[in-house]
Amino acid sequence: MAKVLIIGAGGVGQVVAHKCAQVPEVFSDICMASRTLEKCKKIARRIPRPIETARVDADNVPELVSLIKQFKPALIINVALPYQDLTIMDACLETGVDYLDTANYEPPDEARFCYKWQWDYNDRFKNRGIMGLLGSGFDPGVTNVFCAWAKKKHFDEIHEIDIIDCNAGDHGHPFATNFNPEINIREVSAIGKYYEDGEWKETPPLSVSKIFDFPEGIGERKIYLMYHEELESLVKHITGIKRAKFWMTFSDNYLKHLEVLENVGMTRIDPVIYNGQEIIPLQFLKTLLPDPASLGPVTIGRTCIGCLINGIKDGKEKNYYIYNICDHQKCYEEVKSQAVSYTTGVPAMIGAMLMLTGKWRGKGVFNMEEFDPEPFMEKLNLHGLPWTEINQ
Repeated sequence: MAKVLIIGAGGVGQVVAHKCAQVPEVFSDICMASRTLEKCKKIARRIPRPIETARVDADNVPELVSLIKQFKPALIINVALPYQDLTIMDACLETGVDYLDTANYEPPDEARFCYKWQWDYNDRFKNRGIMGLLGSGFDPGVTNVFCAWAKKKHFDEIHEIDIIDCNAGDHGHPFATNFNPEINIREVSAIGKYYEDGEWKETPPLSVSKIFDFPEGIGERKIYLMYHEELESLVKHITGIKRAKFWMTFSDNYLKHLEVLENVGMTRIDPVIYNGQEIIPLQFLKTLLPDPASLGPVTIGRTCIGCLINGIKDGKEKNYYIYNICDHQKCYEEVKSQAVSYTTGVPAMIGAMLMLTGKWRGKGVFNMEEFDPEPFMEKLNLHGLPWTEINQ
């Protein structure tokens, strides 16, 4: 049994708090902290067992350190903004507390997937005797574990990986994002990138697409090539990969709105002067769009996220597909969040559970695929994210 501190009170934080509360034999005490205390209290009121709440500025290391010393957690689950990863890691270093997040650090002034900033903490975490687990969401996170599982159970060599993310849900809004609008739009509008034959290749944003037939009745959808951080860690930790790509679905309506917003400058992340004040257009746009946490009651449909893998087993070529399908309405019934938040929050809880119970342990900074996938894969089936395999 251990205390856990959850930093961040958005849709994902809500799921993490609910799921941790369901496992009291591991998470004996829970504290949720955010810059907006009322958000934490609102989530706490929905959870059947008592949890503590606190206000903290995740950009402020002394504030974080003070809260950590007061609550004395064994682990911090960071589901705040990616901009705040490094300040929270600094606070963990100062206090000697383990760390977990769901997305890699991004500098506020540059939309960029890169693990270098966090990998550079490895020696400091190791010397401090603490552990950092990076990207314990779904993609990154479960997708990394899917690849490690495939390598352990199904392949002698993995040559090609396609990570394919489909949200076949509908929230009824003309334009909305299923997670933080600022992060979502930065991610989607960034230059595409994929790994092939030992080098990284770039493409204009969303310029490469194809049709993919999703299982269990979801059917054919257009998927678009993007860059995502798990590609960087997978090609580092799984030897022999010749090609790795990440794909995501978008509706025509979403892309139409995004194109207009880009054309008029609303997706810019550099500051502009408005009425004598400096503002960042994308941050202003975020205030106009629906809060992703509010989409749970109105979102219908399913998500399907998985890995299509090609390689060699017993001297023969093999194709393999592993995926999870998650229903938006069922997620809302359980934890009052839609499936995009659920598929990120559940793996965060599972990663924390494996750290606290000693199943995944180490000193330093780690990505998900560096550990034995079996206990994680077992917990996915037990805690709401069952997976399906197709051998071809």
